[in-house]
Amino acid sequence: MKYLDYYEVLGVSKNATNGDIKKAYKKLAKKYHPDLNPENKSAEEKFKELNEAYEVLGDEEKRKKYDTFGQNYDFRNGSDFDPSQFGFGNGGHQYYSTGNASDFSDFFNMFFGGHGNGSRTSGFDLGSMFSNRKSKAVKGNDVESEMEISLLEAYEGISKTISLNIAGETRTISVKIPAGILPGKKIKIREQGASGSRGGKNGDLLLRIKIKEEKDLKLDGINLIKDLPLTPWEAALGSEVLVKGLKDKVRIKVPERIQSDEKIKLKGFGYKDMNGNKGDMYVRIKIVNPTNLTDEEREIYIKLQEISEFKPRG
Repeated sequence: MKYLDYYEVLGVSKNATNGDIKKAYKKLAKKYHPDLNPENKSAEEKFKELNEAYEVLGDEEKRKKYDTFGQNYDFRNGSDFDPSQFGFGNGGHQYYSTGNASDFSDFFNMFFGGHGNGSRTSGFDLGSMFSNRKSKAVKGNDVESEMEISLLEAYEGISKTISLNIAGETRTISVKIPAGILPGKKIKIREQGASGSRGGKNGDLLLRIKIKEEKDLKLDGINLIKDLPLTPWEAALGSEVLVKGLKDKVRIKVPERIQSDEKIKLKGFGYKDMNGNKGDMYVRIKIVNPTNLTDEEREIYIKLQEISEFKPRG
């Protein structure tokens, strides 16, 4: 007969407390329960081993008897031994299987006469967790996806019809995006996730919002950053420029000698979120040189280079 190491089955040390043993059993029993592993013979056998191990180690008297036998003879899991040489069998304990212990091994029955009933498993309500599982309706899993919209669509809100492949099924879904939504926020669309089973409801669809990058306008929290290209002379001499934000246009005065990446703040011209909070718009200066010069412009640049004392480099 093979010696069974119940501590190894539960993955605990021989010094484990009752609490440690209960915790280990509960975790593994959930993992290998047949209802979660249909038609998986390996999981079914593992579940039987777990029940047997906990029947022994979860009972103070059985554990003491088992430990005494193991300590006296220093068995290893899987070691073969002859029960009759240790007082079992002829003249000793008769081992057999009864109706209640039919799932337990001969090794167990050799010790405890086939009277195991797995009663300790009921302490975790595993029965209530798994009994009737086949008849209970099971809700489908939630599904996450991403939806990209423009900055203006996010600001104003929009209704869209989208097509998504969910668990191999193409669905056409209507989505309403609230005005002022921020990137990363999720919209829940009920019962548009994975299909339920046994009559259960579908899971939900969670759409994570992504806001498309604009060429010269981006969202920073609830503030807007607007890039404004200026010619070198506009930046040097100052100018008035018409700037377009998300929807409205505003004329701003650019001060003389402004530098690239300096910002002009326009209070209250930013993004408004779903709670009504309004950000600001920052106009960021980008000085742009002409790509083509006329002969006259070139002469002016040459003259400027000759007379200017400005040296940006040391």
